Amino acid sequence: MKKVFPIFAVLTAGLLSYALYQALIGAPTEQTMGDVQRIFYYHVPSAWTAFLLFSINFVASVWYLIRRNTGADIVALVTAEVGVVFCTVVLVTGPLWARPVWGIWWTWDIRLTSTLVLWLIYVSYLLLRRFSTSGQTPVLAAALAVFGALDVPLVYFSIWFFRTQHPQPVIGGGGSIDPRMLHVLLINWLAFLCFAFLVCWSRYRLERLQRDVEETQALEALLDPRSSVR
Repeated sequence: MKKVFPIFAVLTAGLLSYALYQALIGAPTEQTMGDVQRIFYYHVPSAWTAFLLFSINFVASVWYLIRRNTGADIVALVTAEVGVVFCTVVLVTGPLWARPVWGIWWTWDIRLTSTLVLWLIYVSYLLLRRFSTSGQTPVLAAALAVFGALDVPLVYFSIWFFRTQHPQPVIGGGGSIDPRMLHVLLINWLAFLCFAFLVCWSRYRLERLQRDVEETQALEALLDPRSSVR
């Protein structure tokens, strides 16, 4: 696996570079919004990637609650970390796109508000994992993750069931998209998925190593006669 990682990293870097070129130069210019619409190729794939990571976090959290599996707990942690990063990209690129198109940075409609709530839930999840010293922290965090995952379908389907400022989906929601734009969109999503997997893979290995070291140190302290109370 150590030999595969650098090869995959190089391929991912190449794919990200190609996706950037396609987003900024290769894709046709949208007739109404102009070049500002090119944020679309980062905004939408970031949202899809965040949704996928939060869904994996949900599955891993449920599995941990059932089996108390350490690997599942680590998967839940790292997917939440990377998912928050991509969700942050969504919340940043959204207003940057909205300002020249809508004339406002933000509006409290259901799609935007539920996305912000989703981000706050998983930031709270990470804060709990980082600062809580209770032995029940993984269990509490898993329960919070299960609750937070309920907001993912609300965010995704909100523009189907509610009238919002946010535009309708261009795929599967009655909208339309130029095939060349769809091609670039999917390339960028693939690049983001590869990058997310690369970061999660690296974080998983690091977190696993850190926990192994902590367990070894705790065992050594337990077996060390000098640590006993006299």
